Amino acid sequence: MRLLIVEDEKRLALSLAGGLTAEGFAVDVVHDGLEGLHRASEGSYDLVVLDIMLPGMNGYRVCAALRAAGDETPILMLTAKDGEYDEAEGLDTGADDYLTKPFSYVVLVARVRALLRRRGRGASPVLRAGSLTVDTAARRVLREDEEVVLTAKEFAVLEQLVVRAGEVVSKGDILEHVWDFAYEGDPNIVEVYVSALRRKLGASRIVTVRGAGYRLVTGV
Repeated sequence: MRLLIVEDEKRLALSLAGGLTAEGFAVDVVHDGLEGLHRASEGSYDLVVLDIMLPGMNGYRVCAALRAAGDETPILMLTAKDGEYDEAEGLDTGADDYLTKPFSYVVLVARVRALLRRRGRGASPVLRAGSLTVDTAARRVLREDEEVVLTAKEFAVLEQLVVRAGEVVSKGDILEHVWDFAYEGDPNIVEVYVSALRRKLGASRIVTVRGAGYRLVTGV
């Protein structure tokens, strides 16, 4: 598996490259956006780790340019910025996942492997659970034939549930995948977003499994 790291913090980039190489990946590193776009376009990579704040061309523009050219290589975005609007912009330009610095290296590796597994399975960007359709590429949700408008965080929480529809997804799993790894706020924030999803999608669609997490019901 070949990975490209586009990160202008050289110490971080080299640290990530060393760790990922030790995990068995072949890793190339560049430090500016223009070079990153060139290498990603010309090389045959299985995944790109892309910082947002880059010299030459920022990560949003690099990602958008790759997607506009039809490049579907998984992109994991890294940024020191925080907030739903930054995350939404990254996802709207075509990124597959998003991490806010500082992050856990162990979980970054897990995210990389998860994205590679999804690509390896040839996963469809459209997920279905009963009457619910979730288009992960277009970031759209349909309940039967009616579109449901969700915020970026609501969509991210729903995506975690629909990917594992019928299974119990723990609050910890949702926090790990939707919020940054340095998050030290109230973990009950997950309940707030699940409640919002229930209001928009139907109260019976997401079941609370006491002491374990949440399950998206597939037969509704």
